[in-house]
Amino acid sequence: MNLELQGPKSIKGYSQQSNLRVLVVTAVPTEKETVLQALQGDPRFDVLVGGAGSVAAAVNTARTLAAAEYSLVICAGIGGGFPGRAEVGSLVVGTEIVAADLGAETPDGFAGLEKLGFGFTRIQSDAYLVERVANALQRAKLPVITGPVLTVSTVTGTAETAAEMAARVKGASAEAMEGFGVGFAALDRGLPVLEIRAISNMVGPRDRSAWQIKEALEVLKAACEVLTEVFAV
Repeated sequence: MNLELQGPKSIKGYSQQSNLRVLVVTAVPTEKETVLQALQGDPRFDVLVGGAGSVAAAVNTARTLAAAEYSLVICAGIGGGFPGRAEVGSLVVGTEIVAADLGAETPDGFAGLEKLGFGFTRIQSDAYLVERVANALQRAKLPVITGPVLTVSTVTGTAETAAEMAARVKGASAEAMEGFGVGFAALDRGLPVLEIRAISNMVGPRDRSAWQIKEALEVLKAACEVLTEVFAV
């Protein structure tokens, strides 16, 4: 896969095209089922279980994109929200996808791939698309913010790590495990990518008893129902 990737084509105007085709990538079957219920058989959307983690998501997304033509890729699912940014039960529309733990520890702290000279860790979302989707969600009275969504290989489990991540990525809003893999596969095909996360828990000390997965899936469903209207021809 070429590391000198070209920037994605703009999504602007696709909403008025009858040949729009969107690939939605989730991590697990439960998320896929939720998205499918919301889309109600809309033929413009295909939904893929990409698997947990960035590598599985990248491989499965790339395989699917190679087999058919798409206009846009959306990584959708539940995730953690950063304290003070995204509350449980809210939505985050990613302005960028950040591989937050891809790099090296050094005596001076964490160094990302850019600093090491090995590549990049940030994929920008199409600004027009972010605004269009976020505005539509707001009109639907859904709680939504925009900001960076962090992709991690190890889910954050302490307040200290959460604070360090938030300090390193300005405006960090949500955390999940698949976005950068999905984004890299989309970028390799020259396609715009967007990540949408419904917040089930706060980033920090791991307390599964406090997670509100059912509620987050309901918000995810509501968001995906809005997507069909965003791209109405």
